[in-house]
Amino acid sequence: MSNLLSPAEDSFWSEQILGLTHLTLAVLLGLLLLAVATRFLTMRLSPRILKKVIRSDSIQSKTVKESDKALGTAAGAGISFYILNALLNLPANETTGFVLPGMLEDFIPNILQFIFAVSLVVWAFRLVSIVKDVVELFDKDGELDGSEKTLISAVESLLRFLIIALGAVFIADALGFNLTSLVAGLGISGLALALAAKDTISNLFGATTVLLDRPFKVGDWVIIDSVEGEVMEISLRTTLIRTAADTVVTVPNANLVNTPIENFGKRRWRRWQSLLHLDLNSDPDDVASFCDAVMELITASDVTVKHDSSWCQVTTLSAQSLDLSLNLYWDVAGGAPEREAKEKFLLGIMQLAKEKNLKFFDARMMLNS
Repeated sequence: MSNLLSPAEDSFWSEQILGLTHLTLAVLLGLLLLAVATRFLTMRLSPRILKKVIRSDSIQSKTVKESDKALGTAAGAGISFYILNALLNLPANETTGFVLPGMLEDFIPNILQFIFAVSLVVWAFRLVSIVKDVVELFDKDGELDGSEKTLISAVESLLRFLIIALGAVFIADALGFNLTSLVAGLGISGLALALAAKDTISNLFGATTVLLDRPFKVGDWVIIDSVEGEVMEISLRTTLIRTAADTVVTVPNANLVNTPIENFGKRRWRRWQSLLHLDLNSDPDDVASFCDAVMELITASDVTVKHDSSWCQVTTLSAQSLDLSLNLYWDVAGGAPEREAKEKFLLGIMQLAKEKNLKFFDARMMLNS
């Protein structure tokens, strides 16, 4: 037993109920009320304090408003555990007073420590989502690019892993596990654990390779083995790919180390080739003028590059049509801008053909004749 306070033996505080003195019950009740009051004050005051320090509404919401219960519970349990632990470590004397039986002397502090650890882990786990808001706070252009999204995803995954690992240690300690013996036991079963975690370790190395070599980033359109789509998220274990069918494919990071990756997001330009089929009765001078006008249309565009390597020329004189070959290079950031540029360009070609009195080959006209 631990005698921490020393009231007179015949006083009210020394009387016992169910093996506990009145003083012990009063202290335990006081610690309970203190925990509840601390939780309430933390939930009430922390948003106001944070509002003066941080101006971002999103960070305020995720830090306190959405997880105020976990934060308040951690604060209440933490301060009660600290005070109780301090009382239990005071020099004991022979008189009765604040006395906890041997079982309760271990049980109550462990319960408080367990509640504190679990609440803190829950709050910290929810806090991970503010990484994106912090990056946006310091981002000058106000828009996150693929590299920043990749970094955010990696940092969030790493923080979650660390929180779970450290939280498991704290919770194990609160439950009374001997961490020294546990660590020593890992040395004995280390080989079995390493074999069991082989795939997990491979995925971690794969994630490290992706982050260091940067073969792709969040937002890139890639082909990995037989999977094609947009990179959604890069975590410590897997990479998520959204396909053109709007399905999500989970690719283990271990597969990325030895698999060829085709990244459309790193293209310097987008080559486009097509054929224009003109009527065989087209005037040669009009066709030549039309080709020159198409080249002017290409060079005048703001979204084309490599004009020296672009062309619009007659390539084939077939039995049915006069074929013109088109070759040009788009300088656009994604599929949607490319489609818009292509639409504008093709409508421009139709307008040029109309101005030059040229008609495109129509198989229906051949059938009618």
